[in-house]
Amino acid sequence: MSDSDASTLLSQARIRLAIPDELFALSELDVLYSEAEEAIWTYMRPAGRPSFTPPMLADFTNWQRLIGAYFGPGRVPLKYLILGSRAPGVFCFGGDLELFAALIREGNRDALAAYGYRCVEILHRNIQSLDLPILTIGMVQGQALGGGFEALLSFDYIIAERGSSFGLPEVMFGLFPGMGAHAILSRRLGQAMADRIIMGNETYSAEAMYELGIVHQLAEPGEGEAAVRDFIAKSNRRHAGLVGARRASRRANNVTLAELRDIVDSWADAALQLREQDLRLMQRLAGAQARLPRAAA
Repeated sequence: MSDSDASTLLSQARIRLAIPDELFALSELDVLYSEAEEAIWTYMRPAGRPSFTPPMLADFTNWQRLIGAYFGPGRVPLKYLILGSRAPGVFCFGGDLELFAALIREGNRDALAAYGYRCVEILHRNIQSLDLPILTIGMVQGQALGGGFEALLSFDYIIAERGSSFGLPEVMFGLFPGMGAHAILSRRLGQAMADRIIMGNETYSAEAMYELGIVHQLAEPGEGEAAVRDFIAKSNRRHAGLVGARRASRRANNVTLAELRDIVDSWADAALQLREQDLRLMQRLAGAQARLPRAAA
């Protein structure tokens, strides 16, 4: 073995030892680190309905904490953070509708607001790229609805396979998306177009989202990962410039955590006004989504 090979192996060993095992042992997130790409690939692997349940949110909180503590300048190299899903045909259906219905029937506004605060805290940290010089990429290979669509809006780039779909169905049961859609879409598309997407109860194709500028790159079905790798390869030489541009964009279109929390408060107040027939519709939707094929083991 040459001195160069030995040095490379030693460097790789040091990197592996510097990454905590906890990051690779999360219950509902599969996490992989690519040394060659300096990238963390993460896939949601929900235990049940592909949604942001409390256990999933706990995983995301730990995911962000560990990445922020162990990666970045002077630590484990990181340039890209990618999120996809192991659920066949689904990125994420968003909020935990069964939990919502139970809390609304109890009149438990504090618990509803606490759930929402937790969501927007995670979303806001992602908007800020965890305060690291990285690019974040949402990889969509299926349906991204409700809070799943809102979560994607917090990424620097969205790469979606053709055939994927996006929508905000909350209006169908008398509610509205409370975890970021209003704040982000109104800045990107203007108030009129944001209202059309939020209140129209329409499903949009990946191609339609690309035309609007929400999706940044389209991929053929089954080629989402290859498209992300191609994006990384083409972005490496201009990585610093892209990171700087995203920071400038965030500064020009600042979304504050206080604003997001205020929207959550309005959402929690509105949720308590739902009628029983709205709650039954919410639960039927959750049941229909839960009957879709489960995440691959």
